[in-house]
Amino acid sequence: METATQVRDLLFTLLLKVGVASSFAALLARWNTLRRVLFTEQRDPDQKLKLMLFMTPPLIFGVTLRLVGGHAYSFADLSLEGAFLMGLLGGRVVGPIGGAIITIPALISHEWLAMPAASTAGLLGGLIRQRIPNKEDIWNFGPFTFLNIPKATVRLLRDAQLSWEMAPLTACVGLEVGRVALVMATKPKWLFAIDAHWDWWLLLVVIATLMSVAAPLKIWNNTRIEMNLERHQQLLLKARMDALSRQINPHFLFNTLNTVSALIRFDPDSARGVVLKLSNILRRLLRKHETFVPLREELQFIDDYLDIEVARFGRDNLQIIKQLSEESLDAFVPSMLLQPIVENSLKHGLAPKLEGGKLQLRTSSHDGRLSIEILDNGVGIAEEKMPHVYVEGIGLSNVRERLRVLYGADFHLDIQSRPGEGTLIRIDIPELVSTMQPVS
Repeated sequence: METATQVRDLLFTLLLKVGVASSFAALLARWNTLRRVLFTEQRDPDQKLKLMLFMTPPLIFGVTLRLVGGHAYSFADLSLEGAFLMGLLGGRVVGPIGGAIITIPALISHEWLAMPAASTAGLLGGLIRQRIPNKEDIWNFGPFTFLNIPKATVRLLRDAQLSWEMAPLTACVGLEVGRVALVMATKPKWLFAIDAHWDWWLLLVVIATLMSVAAPLKIWNNTRIEMNLERHQQLLLKARMDALSRQINPHFLFNTLNTVSALIRFDPDSARGVVLKLSNILRRLLRKHETFVPLREELQFIDDYLDIEVARFGRDNLQIIKQLSEESLDAFVPSMLLQPIVENSLKHGLAPKLEGGKLQLRTSSHDGRLSIEILDNGVGIAEEKMPHVYVEGIGLSNVRERLRVLYGADFHLDIQSRPGEGTLIRIDIPELVSTMQPVS
């Protein structure tokens, strides 16, 4: 009965040990600073220092808890595993220094071999990191790596090729066996071990040590994979946005240059003014690409564009009305959001009219949402063409696609039109105020 109770207590302690190691790893992975350090495989001295500063406090707490709580909290001591991990991730300097720091409480309690053992574990982890050709192989070490031992043995004997994922596994086994040997050879109080006996229970202890190193590595590797996916999604988003912008800008410039060429024929002075406006537009388009700009700046861009169109249609024939909410002007909107819509209103709505036309721009903000309306009194859109408006129109289809890429489902783009009366286009998007950094 006593033996069964001891086995049960040992298993419970070892399970708690692996659970504590996994919990520490999951908790640390929530810090963005550590996530960036883990994501960067070639770490500079500052990043190595950050790695050590993040890992040592919970490990020191575990050693202290074991010393204060006694045998009941022996699962909290991860000094050997933690030092080895720091060496494996930070190198042969971070490992020994970190191992020495986390065993200071044990040294104060006269466990004289705790600091040398932890520093040796950290140095061993650092040497393995230095030796492995591809540092990414470190992340292949997992809780079930031992299942690959037969395969790695065959590869070594047949092809003389080392499986580097076996190096951390072999090191963990050697460190735990060495710790037990030291405890057996010296006074027990000089070094801590959960179970210092040469029997089959040692196999369970070794497996727990392996798991306590492999579980944090797997948790952090999952974090790295998530960050890598997020980075690729951002690159994909930027590529899609650039592709859409490249479709909009040439379309706009082509029509603007047509306007300039038409004015040069009969009104050179007006053409000169249009060229100045066009230079402002080109300056905006040729500077560094921005995904978001303040609405105020977007409207200034529209002013230059409309000045060109007013010169084209005649100042007496085109009336422009602005009803702008002052608090909405500092909100950020996607760059080149309004120009394709205004161009469509002028080209398809107002241009076919024989008499003068009217274009209204309205903005408002309410409950964290920004509303933008473009209203014209043009010829409108025929009812049978409404289902195809996003397919046939380059401008509107690009605007909707850009809004979908940037906001997902959190936007509305509505078109209301009556033939012979005009068209209303309403955009509703989340309000990004000026205190936020625009994405560029």
